[in-house]
Amino acid sequence: MKFQKDTTFLSGRFKSIGFAIKGAYKLITTEHSIMVQSSLALIMIIAGFYFEIDRYEWMMQILAFGLVLGIESLNTAVEKIADFIHPEFHDRIGFIKDIAAGGVMFAAMAAMAIGLLIYVPKFL
Repeated sequence: MKFQKDTTFLSGRFKSIGFAIKGAYKLITTEHSIMVQSSLALIMIIAGFYFEIDRYEWMMQILAFGLVLGIESLNTAVEKIADFIHPEFHDRIGFIKDIAAGGVMFAAMAAMAIGLLIYVPKFL
């Protein structure tokens, strides 16, 4: 079956949203790293309500876990493509996967710094 692009604006956007929801569901239900990071995001949301963080802190917190989940999703896609192209271990594929994982680490470190800046003063 040949893929045919939907050229109408509205129905094309609805199809895109449907694909995005399907992809998010697959990530949350099959990828352990996304499950862990989604759980941490939920804990941070609960903490935000508990500590009554302000609007700016909410914005930073949402941006932080959105960034981590987004980058982790891209990392997962890179890994799946790499495994599809070259299922056996290969140094160059490993290098590519390591770089993608490094991107997740940078996002996670930034999110951790934001979380510490928001919540450490609440405990002091």
